[in-house]
Amino acid sequence: MELKGIITAMVTPFDKNQQIDEQAARALVNRLIQSNVSGLFILGTNGEFHVLTQEEKVHFAKIVIQETNKRVPVYVGTGGNSTAEVVALSQEMEKAGADALSVITPFFMQVTEEELYHHYEIIATSVSIPIIIYNIPKNTGINLSADLIKRLAKIKNIIGVKDSSGKIENIKDYIEATIDEDFSVLSGSDSLILKALDVGATGAIAATSNLLTKIDVSIYQNWINNERQAAKKAQNSIEELRRVLKLGTTPAVLKKAMELAGISVGPARLPVLEPSEETTREIASVVNAYLEEYKEL
Repeated sequence: MELKGIITAMVTPFDKNQQIDEQAARALVNRLIQSNVSGLFILGTNGEFHVLTQEEKVHFAKIVIQETNKRVPVYVGTGGNSTAEVVALSQEMEKAGADALSVITPFFMQVTEEELYHHYEIIATSVSIPIIIYNIPKNTGINLSADLIKRLAKIKNIIGVKDSSGKIENIKDYIEATIDEDFSVLSGSDSLILKALDVGATGAIAATSNLLTKIDVSIYQNWINNERQAAKKAQNSIEELRRVLKLGTTPAVLKKAMELAGISVGPARLPVLEPSEETTREIASVVNAYLEEYKEL
C-alpha cells in the first residue's frame, strides 16, 4: 500500500441529538472523493474518537467504508491506552473492511519507549492489514523518538507514521531514520505540508481539507508537477483558516466553518460547545472570503 497525497482527517458528522449522522457522513465522503483526496482518515483527533464508544466507532467506520466503496483507501483510528482494547478494535475494523489502521500512542500515562514498542508490536501482529503510527505529542504527552520509529519500521505491516508534532525537524528525523525501510512519513500538521514534501514526506493527513479540499489537494498536485510558486501560494492560503481554528476547542470551529460553507456535519460532541456568536462572526468572515476568492472549496 502506497501512502501519498492529501488524505483528509475527516470529521465525524453528528445530528442535533449528538448521534452519528449517517446521511451527512455519506455526503461528506462523496464530496471529499470528488475533490480528489487520496484517502480518508477517520476516527482521529478531528474525528472525535475520544468521545465515541467502541460500538459507535465500528458503526461509523462501516458507513464510511461502504460509501467509499474502494474508491480511495480508508484509514481507521483504533488507538487507545489498553493494548488489549486496541487489538480488539483493530480486529473489528479489519473485519469491517478498513484498508489500514491508524494507532495513536497511549495517552494520560507516560509509558516508556520499550513499552511503546511492545504495544505496537502486539497490535501489528494481531492484524494482517497495514498500520500507521500516529504521533501527536501536544495531546498525548509522548513524542516518539526517531530511534523508536526506526525499530517499529522494521515490523512488516507498520508502513508509516503521521507526525503532528508541528516540528519539521521531527519529520526530517523520521525520514532519515527509515530511509532503508519501505516506510512513509506523513505530515499531520497542515502548516507544514509543503515543507514536509520538500524534505521527503510522501503526503499529509490534513484536517483543513474537510473544508479547503481543493486548495489542500492543489498543494500536493502543484508540488508533484514542480509548480513551486503555485504550491507555496496554496500552502500560504490555508493559514487564515488555521488561525480561526485556534479560536475554539477542536473540532468546534472547523465544524462551524463547514456548516457556514454549506457542508452539514453538525456540532462537536459535548463537552465541546459551539463557538460563541462573536467567534462565529469571525469564522463566517473567513469562510466568506474563501468562497469569494475560490468560488467553490
